[in-house]
Amino acid sequence: MRHTSVAVSDTGVWAVVLAAGASSRFGSPKQRLLLEPVLERLRGSSVDGAVVVLGAHELEVSARTIHCPEWERGPGASLRCGLLALPPETEAAVVILGDGPDLAPEAVDRVVATWLSQRAEVVAATYGGIRLHPVLIDRSAWERIPDEGARRLGAVLVSCDDLGPPGDVDFADEVPESLKPKPGPWS
Repeated sequence: MRHTSVAVSDTGVWAVVLAAGASSRFGSPKQRLLLEPVLERLRGSSVDGAVVVLGAHELEVSARTIHCPEWERGPGASLRCGLLALPPETEAAVVILGDGPDLAPEAVDRVVATWLSQRAEVVAATYGGIRLHPVLIDRSAWERIPDEGARRLGAVLVSCDDLGPPGDVDFADEVPESLKPKPGPWS
């Protein structure tokens, strides 16, 4: 397993990338196709580093990984595993979905900047008024993450309408064209 860190800043904020699911609707481990593009976009943001939470599938990725044995309990269980793996000096975590290939680094930066200025416990990006990811969670709220995930926690909302949503690929036909495998010369 490769354990290189995604470290580019000094904000006190790390990312927890959730990639523990079974991908049953997709039909195969979608993380193999979607996770690296998400990490590449995350590298363009202001987070100090990233931890990828795996569960159903073991993968080699270009960031530190942690296996969550309780991943089947829900995204909150996976998130709690990821939070426990962060460095002790981490002040907040940005939650990123491993199946959101259109993540804009600027959306991550906006939720981080809002947290830095307001120190809200939870800050979430919105797109067209809909709360999506990224979501930043201050360390003071980590112990309150339910199994269903952080959506139940109230949040300061940050408009990212101009950036477009990060995506949420559940089925193979939802994969952006740019990420679809290209047929070989004999296909």
